Amino acid sequence: MRRKRLGPHRRRVRTFCILALSFVIMAGCSETIPLASNTNLAGQEQAQAPSLKSIKAAKITKQKIGDPIELTGTVQSSAQFELVAKASGDVERVLKARGDVVQEGEVIFRMTSSEAKFQRERAALAVQTAEDAIRKARDRARKDMENQRRDMNSTIEKMEQTLIDLTKAYNKAKNDYEVGLATKAQVYQAEVQLKNSRFDLEQMKQKQASVEPIDATSELEVQLKTAQMSLLQVDQAMSYLEVKAPVNGVLTEMPFEPGMSVTQGSKVGLVQKLDPIRIKAQLSEEQTRFANGKTELGYYLAGDAKRQKGPISFLSKVIDPELKSYELNLDVPNSDMALKPGMKVRVQLTEEKDQIVLTVPSFSIVKEGEDNYVFIVAGDTVEKRKVQLGRTNEPLQEVVSGVKEGELVVTSNPGQLRDKEKVRAVVE
Repeated sequence: MRRKRLGPHRRRVRTFCILALSFVIMAGCSETIPLASNTNLAGQEQAQAPSLKSIKAAKITKQKIGDPIELTGTVQSSAQFELVAKASGDVERVLKARGDVVQEGEVIFRMTSSEAKFQRERAALAVQTAEDAIRKARDRARKDMENQRRDMNSTIEKMEQTLIDLTKAYNKAKNDYEVGLATKAQVYQAEVQLKNSRFDLEQMKQKQASVEPIDATSELEVQLKTAQMSLLQVDQAMSYLEVKAPVNGVLTEMPFEPGMSVTQGSKVGLVQKLDPIRIKAQLSEEQTRFANGKTELGYYLAGDAKRQKGPISFLSKVIDPELKSYELNLDVPNSDMALKPGMKVRVQLTEEKDQIVLTVPSFSIVKEGEDNYVFIVAGDTVEKRKVQLGRTNEPLQEVVSGVKEGELVVTSNPGQLRDKEKVRAVVE
């Protein structure tokens, strides 16, 4: 009986639970339908609006790219001078040995030559003979002139006395004419004689005043000049018997000893010029960029803290086909002879200040064939720029041209961008 009464009660409870659950489900459905509708609308709006790429960018700044660039240079003589004998002779005395430092004009060795001595004596004798001949000719000419003047003085004295006598005769003829003792013709004749005598006297005096010594030495003077030139030539030739250093430097070759014979025109030594001295280095094509436009570069000996600068005397513009490099020469002062051929020095192509350059992150560079590009942020777009690159010091890359300090360079996935593309940039 009890089991029958419990059956209907369970059915009522179950029915009530089902109804309550149904109401709960219906309430939940009515709340979620509007949310789903809003979500679809937002998705549609996003699909209709353009999507902007989000990128990262960094400001371009100057940074140290690395230590100063150095390379090894070799010390060489700035010039080499071959000593060539200008005269023949026998070595009489050697004053400098191989390896000695010599100064310009210093005698390295002396020679003797009997033939040169004979030629000088003969030339000196010719000069002396010509000088004696000229002196004798001048003495003779002076004596001749003195005799000529003395004769002319005597003649003038006689003519003056004759003029006095003729003057008296003329005056007497005039007086006689006045008293009738002389004719007019006699007076005229006396007057003519007086005038002629006075004229002859004036002529003789003018001739005496213009008397000059006879030039009997012109030919002798030509002979003297010829002899003097010959003597000068012989003296010049004899000066060649002393072999002298043409420049300051080091005597690196000198194969002669006293008693050896030397022939004119033969090589007798070699002097290497060491002041200034030359530092020679080989540059790669990239390294020439740091030397171009400069007039001097720094250098120092390995292990020496002292830094010096030397002028650039030569920078090749053509690559050496064998060494595959460009030659660089520095001609530096070396008065103390501290630098010697064969030494190695360090040449500084750049200084500390040259190491501060414009840089960008290496991963911001996009390569297209042999060209390099970066993307620069310009407002809400990016601009594709071609750049010339320099040195690398990961993660930095030197930029020689194409960008400016302070510009923003794209640092995230630049290879996925296009020129003038709009972006949303975040500055790091």
